[in-house]
Amino acid sequence: MLRISDPKKSIPFYTDIMGMTLIDTMDFPQWNFKLFFLTTLPEGEQYTLTPGTQEAHDYMWSIEGTALELTFNYGTDSESFKGYHTGNQERDGFGHVAFNTDDVYAACEKLEAAGVTFKKKPDEGRMKGLAFAYDPDGYWVEIVKRGEPNKIKNYFNFSQTMLRIKDPSKSIPFYEALGMKLIRGKNYGDFSNYFLASASNVDESVGDYSSLSDDEAKAKLSMMFGPVLELTHNHGTENDEDFKHYNGNEEGRQGFGHIGFLVDDVYAACDRIREMGYGFKKEPDSGSMKGLAFAYDPDGYSVEIIKRGGIDFGDKKVSSE
Repeated sequence: MLRISDPKKSIPFYTDIMGMTLIDTMDFPQWNFKLFFLTTLPEGEQYTLTPGTQEAHDYMWSIEGTALELTFNYGTDSESFKGYHTGNQERDGFGHVAFNTDDVYAACEKLEAAGVTFKKKPDEGRMKGLAFAYDPDGYWVEIVKRGEPNKIKNYFNFSQTMLRIKDPSKSIPFYEALGMKLIRGKNYGDFSNYFLASASNVDESVGDYSSLSDDEAKAKLSMMFGPVLELTHNHGTENDEDFKHYNGNEEGRQGFGHIGFLVDDVYAACDRIREMGYGFKKEPDSGSMKGLAFAYDPDGYSVEIIKRGGIDFGDKKVSSE
């Protein structure tokens, strides 16, 4: 989840420019915020449901893939709002989202023609051939080359969310316990990247990804249609008892909010998570929304746990007629 200041700018960016589909909305006028859920559908697949309806809710909360959640707090689209904290400053945890494409250079030309600005163009900096664009709020959007052209028909597909972690020996087992699989780990000397995928995005024919060479794992990763969770470990942070990343929900540093998982039984899932000892921001039966929870991961990031199929969230629904 990312907080956005103006959906009239952010939704067209992610749909018209990055090729995502708005599959659902949830409006909470009683609490002055609205949620938008977007995903990359396979090229040519038509989405006929109306966002905000019960039918769209049913689709959203049963999705096999991954959605990007954007949160709009009423009033932040005014000129007086100073903007969200988009990450990538000292000790920030959230880094970026990413999209894969066949040709990074052509894609960046297309983005620039659409008025998109860049943190890094493909031939700038040390790492050639990848880019970082800015979304309307200034969040970094990495543009990554696929391993093989013409295999995925979509021009772009949502491919990553990146978080920085303190200690991979704690974070990786935590996310594996939530059903994710480590696809690739790469040591770059002073930092390492770890890429984890949910079951719906895993190639079952591979079996044990750890048996692959790094080149093979990189190739598999680049051709995944659905997004992965990228965990970045800057070496040495695990040895500093006082080190802690900002999680995106601190006062004055709000931008990134949380990641989420659908489960069959929220209460049973929370019992298993509780055993890992990292605690909860919200237990399933606390607060105004019963039946969903926010756990903490080892770095203090919020992890939403939601019942597959959804619950009665108390939102103002759109009529399907």
